[in-house]
Amino acid sequence: MVQGLNYLKESASQTAGPYVHIGLAPWAAGFDIYRKELGHDITGPNAKGERITVTGTVTDGTGAPVKDVLIEVWQANADGVYPGKGAVEDGFRGWGRIIPDFDTGVFSFETVKPGVVIGRNSRPMAPHLNLWLVARGINIGLNTRMYFGDEDAANAADPVLNLIEQAHRRETLIARADGNSYHFDICLQGDAETVFLDV
Repeated sequence: MVQGLNYLKESASQTAGPYVHIGLAPWAAGFDIYRKELGHDITGPNAKGERITVTGTVTDGTGAPVKDVLIEVWQANADGVYPGKGAVEDGFRGWGRIIPDFDTGVFSFETVKPGVVIGRNSRPMAPHLNLWLVARGINIGLNTRMYFGDEDAANAADPVLNLIEQAHRRETLIARADGNSYHFDICLQGDAETVFLDV
């Protein structure tokens, strides 16, 4: 220990909230306080590729919808390129903030379907969305992914999905496809718990 320096003790962890949605997504809570809302537009008007809609719910261990959760979405464009990692369309952010409807607990957002991303060791990763969740009762944000149910061949070869040994657990990361709409539910705990990633 260096003499003369005072060291602070580690502070206790605490959950986010109870007003996560107001602090991080005020527009959705009815507060118009920014000239341009951060995280509302994931792709911008010039994004190429298939326009899709994603819907779902986040539920707790009892199956009740978690209505005050904030979901951050990170994604590549239709060519599999993340902003900052190569050339993307003008206005493509690849990032957004989503919260559920306060009455129903259903979240919904529009984006473009991402392309195959080249990962470590030049291995292709199936098209996916990266999701980060924070809510009351969660001490550390939870990371997960949403894969697309109509990408069977790419999903079967995906290096992250293949790290999950049990097939029924892999299914918790795959959204049901219905045309250009996808439904993806996230379960925070219990028998149907979504796989969360330690990143």
